[in-house]
Amino acid sequence: MSCFLPRSLVTRALSALAAAAALTTLAACGSSRARPVAPAAAAPPAASPPSASPSMPSMTPPPSAAAGPAGAPVSSNAVMIQNFAFAAPTVIVKVGTTVTWTNGDEDPHTVTAIGGPFHSPTLTNGARFTYTFTTVGTFTYMCTIHPYMHGSVVVVAR
Repeated sequence: MSCFLPRSLVTRALSALAAAAALTTLAACGSSRARPVAPAAAAPPAASPPSASPSMPSMTPPPSAAAGPAGAPVSSNAVMIQNFAFAAPTVIVKVGTTVTWTNGDEDPHTVTAIGGPFHSPTLTNGARFTYTFTTVGTFTYMCTIHPYMHGSVVVVAR
């Protein structure tokens, strides 16, 4: 025994369903019942770049860091990480010097040589990272968590 319906019956049934759906939709649009309307919300602020989303507030560079490093190079073997910047952004040391970076921010940071020999673990508040420079050259580095943070170590001969 076969359970096939004639094509004309199927076509009429589908047409009836489509018409019923359309009428239901139109009836809802023309309903005379009052519906509460939510008060108009203030327009949202202009779209921010993805890196400034509220879920990752530490990705927004502070104005001082966004402007780039300022100041002359200093002779020092200590670099503080403060306010999302390496202070001092450029240090000059002699070959064999160990440089220490200390995170003074509440947010975590890294110290990573760009194409170079060192990469710190993630540094939480108060954590330190040290690296001993054994060759002459300029070593640029960045924070991989906050890529707008840059610094450099200039290593000179003794």
